[in-house]
Amino acid sequence: MPSFHTKTIEQILDPVAQQVSVLVVLHEATEDGSAMPDLSGQISAVNAAVQNLVKVGRDTTNSSKDAVLKQDMPPALVKVEAASNGLLEASVMLRDDPYSMPGRKTLIDGARGILGGTAQLLLVFDQAEVRKILRRCQGVLDYICVAEVIEVMGDLVTFVKNLTPGMTGMANMVSARAKELTFQVHRELLEKHLDSVKNTVPLLVSAIKITVTTISQGGQGLAEAKENRNYVIRKMSYDIREIMRVLQLTTYDEDDWAMDDLTVLKKAQDNITNQMARATEWLTDPNAAPGGIGESALRQILADAKKVADRVNEPYAGRIKQAVEDLTELTDKLADLRANGQGNTPEALQLSHAINAKLNALQKLVDDAVQDAVKNGTGKPANTLTGKMDQAQAWLANPSVNDKGVGKKAIEGLVAEGRRVAQNLSGPEKRELEQLCNDVDSLYKQLDALIRKGQGNSPEAQAIRQQLAKKLQQLQQKIEKALANQVVDSFMDPTGPLAQLDRAAKAPADAPNRQQTYESKAHIFLKHSKQMTDTAHAVAEAGSCPDKKIVGELNATANEVAEMTPQVVNAGKILLMPPENAAATENFDILSGQYRSKVEILTGLVDEATDPLEFIKASEESIKKDSEGVANAIRQNNPQNIIVGGGNIARKANRIVTVANKEADNSEDPEFVNNVQDATRQLGKSSGCS
Repeated sequence: MPSFHTKTIEQILDPVAQQVSVLVVLHEATEDGSAMPDLSGQISAVNAAVQNLVKVGRDTTNSSKDAVLKQDMPPALVKVEAASNGLLEASVMLRDDPYSMPGRKTLIDGARGILGGTAQLLLVFDQAEVRKILRRCQGVLDYICVAEVIEVMGDLVTFVKNLTPGMTGMANMVSARAKELTFQVHRELLEKHLDSVKNTVPLLVSAIKITVTTISQGGQGLAEAKENRNYVIRKMSYDIREIMRVLQLTTYDEDDWAMDDLTVLKKAQDNITNQMARATEWLTDPNAAPGGIGESALRQILADAKKVADRVNEPYAGRIKQAVEDLTELTDKLADLRANGQGNTPEALQLSHAINAKLNALQKLVDDAVQDAVKNGTGKPANTLTGKMDQAQAWLANPSVNDKGVGKKAIEGLVAEGRRVAQNLSGPEKRELEQLCNDVDSLYKQLDALIRKGQGNSPEAQAIRQQLAKKLQQLQQKIEKALANQVVDSFMDPTGPLAQLDRAAKAPADAPNRQQTYESKAHIFLKHSKQMTDTAHAVAEAGSCPDKKIVGELNATANEVAEMTPQVVNAGKILLMPPENAAATENFDILSGQYRSKVEILTGLVDEATDPLEFIKASEESIKKDSEGVANAIRQNNPQNIIVGGGNIARKANRIVTVANKEADNSEDPEFVNNVQDATRQLGKSSGCS
């Protein structure tokens, strides 16, 4: 992972860090009593570079209108200059006495001071640049709310005319910032939300236009039009706020989900230690502006402390969470006072003193909590189904070992996941999974009761452990199979109901039962969309996918599809209403097109998170059932069921082809790829999908 969050900072600081490393190596190499070589040339070069950096910093400060930069830059400049002067002093001391220990210490302190001061200086400047983008984002965010009061076409024209330059400027600034970032996940988030904003602009204009048109034509369908418009405003506002949030991030613990708890705890502890000095400087300076690096450091400490609280044992977890809540409230008050020019009032001074004391207490609490976790372990179950199973089986193999309750929590989590998955099932499959959950729960409670009585190693307890281990394996298999079956059924034809809704919404005005047909198709569409999003959430929460990014995107995309679904129905309702309206058609087409794109993304994510072998096996079983149904329909001379069953078989076969081809695309084994391609071609021909 990169050391710095932007390429510019990285490019400037890397050479400085290398020079500091050279000085440290020289220092360590001469600790045996050897003479320190003459470094005056190197140090003079470093000093010249520092002086140039300081000049640029002062010029920037003098010309800037950013109050926070004017507040934070001077201390950083002083720190760098002091460190540079220390280097010069060390150079003189070591030239006069190459064995001077004070000279060596001054040398190392000065070198590290330059590195730290330069990093602080660049961070101050970088955050000022971020604030420029934030102001542009906030301007767009404020302006799009004007859409709620537009009721005539002239106002819409003015709105679009005023929005365009602001949106273009924001997009250019955010896009440039994304390219500058070194953390890939931050780049991807900015690009994702910026793309969403760009794609939503035509929808916003269309939604406003249909509202204006509806008002001008008598108001029929106005409620649906306004709901459409307000949904688009909410969506765009959310994306802009997410852009603003990501812009302010400077660190990312990309591997936290996969890391063991102790690694995450120690990382958070180190982050807190590294941020304390900046936070303390901000607290003790009553004239420090809010929003600068000092306040940012303080809030980062609180975020890291919360991360610690989520992973440590009681009573530490509760105490840390309470301390974070208290400090957040106090910090908000202090920031408000300083923003209003009241940083030197008795109330503000008392607040800063109280926060400083509580912050030091929080650091001590975090240190104690991490030390306890190192000594006694943590009690957090795994994130994935497979991880929980491993923890549960480990506890069953040796329940006398104190695992801080991880094994028990894992079993409880597996039962909860099983019951959650069962809610979306029906018939025998639902009953079997619920019964298996009840069996596991009952055996677990029996074993726990024996352990509490001190009979955890009795013959009865050993027999229960063996039964429970087998039942847990069965439960895992049932959950995975049930999820695969859900994926097969829910995503058999992801956009088919949308196509039916489209035809119903655009039926000729004189088509018989036009309204009733649309309502019927809308009901099917809503039900199918909910089925897909429920299944996607189930795969994310109860599946075995170990990739945090995929799980997060799966949940987020499912939420987007769920929010968009009723708006597609509303747009169709407006399209049905007389008189025929080109704006209504445009609005429906844009909205349904975006829905289709999101569903395709959701389908791809579900496929990535689902074991392909389980999916293909479940599809095969489902196709066999459909084939039996078709055979019965043929015997009963039921053409409707023949058509439905045959269509389902073809669609499921097509999904198998899609999933199998993805696996082949991701493989580097030519034999495997050829075998899969041959099989999918044969399947495509036999099902009519090729």
